Amino acid sequence: MYSVALSLRGRRVVVVGGGRDAERHVRALLDAGAAVALVSPALTPSLALLAADGRLDWTARRYADGDLRGALLAFAATGDPVVDAHVAAHARERGVLVNAASDAAGGDFVTASVHRSGPLTVSVESAGVGPSFTERIRDELSLQFDARYGRAAGTLAALRARTDAVVPAPLRAAVMEHFDRRDIDELAAMRPSAVEHEVERAVDTLGGVVPAQTRPLVCATRASLLATTQTRTVMASLAAAGVPSVVLEIVTRGDAVQDRAIAALGSENVFVTELELALRDGRADYAVHSCKDLPSTLPDDMELTAISAREDARDAFCSERFAGFAELPPGARVGTSSPRRRAQLRALRADLIYDDIRGNIDTRLRKLRSGEYDAVVLACAGLNRLGIAARYTIPFAVEVVTPAVAQGALGVETRRAHPRAAELTAILEDAPSGIAVRAERAFLRALRGGCQVPAGAFAAWQDGELTMTAAIAAVDGSQVVRGARSARLAVGDVAAAETLGTALAQTLLAEGGAELLATVLGPLAGRTFLLPLPGQAPRIGPALREAGAEVVEVADSAAARSTLGGRIPDMVLFPSAGAAGAVRDYLAGLRAAGHRPPVAAMGASASNSAREQGWPPDVVASSAEVGAFVQSVTLYVLENQA
Repeated sequence: MYSVALSLRGRRVVVVGGGRDAERHVRALLDAGAAVALVSPALTPSLALLAADGRLDWTARRYADGDLRGALLAFAATGDPVVDAHVAAHARERGVLVNAASDAAGGDFVTASVHRSGPLTVSVESAGVGPSFTERIRDELSLQFDARYGRAAGTLAALRARTDAVVPAPLRAAVMEHFDRRDIDELAAMRPSAVEHEVERAVDTLGGVVPAQTRPLVCATRASLLATTQTRTVMASLAAAGVPSVVLEIVTRGDAVQDRAIAALGSENVFVTELELALRDGRADYAVHSCKDLPSTLPDDMELTAISAREDARDAFCSERFAGFAELPPGARVGTSSPRRRAQLRALRADLIYDDIRGNIDTRLRKLRSGEYDAVVLACAGLNRLGIAARYTIPFAVEVVTPAVAQGALGVETRRAHPRAAELTAILEDAPSGIAVRAERAFLRALRGGCQVPAGAFAAWQDGELTMTAAIAAVDGSQVVRGARSARLAVGDVAAAETLGTALAQTLLAEGGAELLATVLGPLAGRTFLLPLPGQAPRIGPALREAGAEVVEVADSAAARSTLGGRIPDMVLFPSAGAAGAVRDYLAGLRAAGHRPPVAAMGASASNSAREQGWPPDVVASSAEVGAFVQSVTLYVLENQA
């Protein structure tokens, strides 16, 4: 197959057939400006209306040999393979290219599924193998190439017209290449009145009259549609202030593993770690996160540089069949992978079935439309940013389903003391949103929990006061501890905001929240364990995670440094004699920095090896068995509050 974009304006195209396939071709051909001749004894109601309006030439009979006279293209779409083959054979005899609906291989070409946005056309074709699949890909691409791309293409057309009119021919290609590389959001937002100035500036820049822009910053982002959409808004704000950026897309562990719930992936930072690694090794200058994905405490070498203006923080009920959460029948299937949402929803409706659902927002809505779920619960912020929704999309009040900490806000993370961090803060920080989110993050920090605990908090400004609403729930929804607290404080007073969040957390913990979280977090919650050479004892990591720990499994010192960054593990575990040697350089770095976390060894052999490396263990399991080792580690932590 060889793809071409063919102008059909005013050209005669014959469509043989009057059913649904014929209707699909006719509508696309009319959109392309073709002069459509339709041959069929009968038509669908829609085609009949087009014929009555004079938009096509209808011959109300079966196909005859002379019907292809003067045609550029022909479509055999009767639904009868014999008739379609007959039309195709006649077309070839007359040198007319033909599309055969009944047999794609029997025709000369296949049609693409097309998405148009302004002057921009994106087409997808699958050689006739899977029309429905092709349409699905087109629909997904339409989410990516939205109206902004159409506006950007329109701006480029205006820039080209101005360039052709005033720029000397030898410079035109370079000027247009300059514009082609501009950010999509910049082009989409460019006013028609600015075109003349932009062309003149481009000519001066390329000619050395004015300096070109400084090196663009590199922005690390997840590769999902929502993440890149969010990132573009941040980049557009920076570009408007004269700070250009380019994108570094990164696939995180949370994106790559779609067959398990997030809580089963073994870390709170499944959408963050890989982006921080890009910051740490200098591949990126800043990263854009959904702020709710960030851990409540960042690594020592990272900082939350800016929090942008917040979108709607609420969760939304989404369904194609039922008008509201209360209208769901008993036993209805509701999709959500969030323990927080699930617990609060169960408290409202214990008669429903709550199942995990993974994938991007558009994937989840597609599963909803296909009938896999009766309803799903999604963040309003993501729906609004993508401009999509289910037939029934109803937000929950924050007092009913309290949002995740920092939900709806975007966080910009940089390496600590990055030379342009202050500049990013000045451009991007929204002070009211930033204070509210930092108060919520303090609440979560006081719980010693992460984004997977069944707890939520939302802070908002009203009449000069910051009011926080929060909830801690039992996993099964049998109990929810709720509370609220307000304080009058200055918009820039981070310390006072964090005090508010911490105080509300302590109140809810004292009122029963601590007991609820104990059943979820386990005795090792909030603690990080470094486990070298995990393959030699693969059951250690899962066992400790069941007790609430974060377990960082590494093969060597380089992996330990990149994964932990500036964080210091609460304990180092040696499951075998070779484990200490595998992270020798990393341990030496800890010692040089004055850090000496507790060490646990599984059995005498691992203990002797640790001593030889200069790290005598603080606890040694009575036997080289996983059960004894995990028990020894847990007891040591509880007794020493490591």
